[in-house]
Formats: sequence, structure tokens, C-alpha cells
Amino acid sequence: MRALVAAATGLAVAFAVVLTLTALGTPSGETSPKPLLTTVPAHP
Repeated sequence: MRALVAAATGLAVAFAVVLTLTALGTPSGETSPKPLLTTVPAHP
């Protein structure tokens, strides 16, 4: 019986997280104006 309660609680928490993320909506999708430093420094 405890396992059933634990499974139901976990399912309720997961459902609440999904609903919360859905309510927040999608991110704005804007990019940073600063470029990323992806070059490797020269070897001596």
C-alpha cells in the first residue's frame, strides 16, 4: 500500500511540474549580443 501511495505522490508531483512549466511558456529566444570565445589560443 505504501508503494502505491508513493507512486501516486510522485505522479502528482511530476504532473504539477509539467503544468508549471507549461504555464510559464516558452523562453523569449533572444541571443546574446556578445560573441562566444570559441578560438583556441596559439601554442608557444
